Amino acid sequence: MKFKNFLTAFRKDLRKHAAIYIMLIPVLIYFVLFCYRPMAGLLIAFENYKPRKGIWGSDWVGLKNFINFFQSPFFWRIVKNTLWLSFGTLVFGFPFPIFFAILLNEVKNLRFKKVVQTITYLPHFITMVIICSLIIQFTNTEGFITTMVNTISSHTGALITDEKCFRAIYIISEIWQTFGWNSIIYFAAISSIDAEQYEAARIDGASRWQMMFKITLPELIPTIMILLIMQCGRIMSVGWEKAFLLQTPITYNTSDIISTYVYRQGFVEMNYSNSTAVGMFNSVVNLLLLTVANSLSKKFTESSLW
Repeated sequence: MKFKNFLTAFRKDLRKHAAIYIMLIPVLIYFVLFCYRPMAGLLIAFENYKPRKGIWGSDWVGLKNFINFFQSPFFWRIVKNTLWLSFGTLVFGFPFPIFFAILLNEVKNLRFKKVVQTITYLPHFITMVIICSLIIQFTNTEGFITTMVNTISSHTGALITDEKCFRAIYIISEIWQTFGWNSIIYFAAISSIDAEQYEAARIDGASRWQMMFKITLPELIPTIMILLIMQCGRIMSVGWEKAFLLQTPITYNTSDIISTYVYRQGFVEMNYSNSTAVGMFNSVVNLLLLTVANSLSKKFTESSLW
């Protein structure tokens, strides 16, 4: 009965919004061809995949590839490094665009505000190769950041070749590159806050700081929680481009992460089955983290993705 009601309602909506459904067709085709159809390749994770035999002709090995990965001497190292970089970026980087948007929103000089926004947005549009080239240039033996750090501390040598400094370099550069762009959605959320709340608070004698923490920040909580849930779903998916371009064999102990390990297994060692198994493990863990984060957010803040 419910299914019939659903079909009836769907037909009515389809007739009413036919143009919208037509516009949706290319999007559905895209997801089917490039997101769902390739998922058949996950079978490789359970096979001893040979390109000449193909997916359907390769020998079935079950969970052997997953067991080999869990027993690998690199397993704990790459998982630990992935979590370090993810949680470091989350803890130090996630709040940054929130407070940047709140503070910049209080600036009344529109020209100054636009200049600051433009400057902070720029790193997002610079290709990762150039970003990493700049980082390497600034943190090599004669780089000005290396020179400055070595001058005020007991550190010697290049920062980029020191495994103890890799995590700090990665997290700080990630914050610098993304906080301006990530603040856009918070600016949009702030602009939707009812101005009458600020007027009422101003009449009651509230200071700008009080309005920021009593009105602006609480109104941003739903947006913050949604973005936090999505970020939790990407904890195990640290961007491999930056880690790959910045790391060297000397720094593997702290820079080798799941995505760079998958790259080496798949494209360097041609071990397609093992790389697919590792990638599938990574996706499953991300899905579990996303589900847990969504459930906790729904329970404590009533904000959730579903």
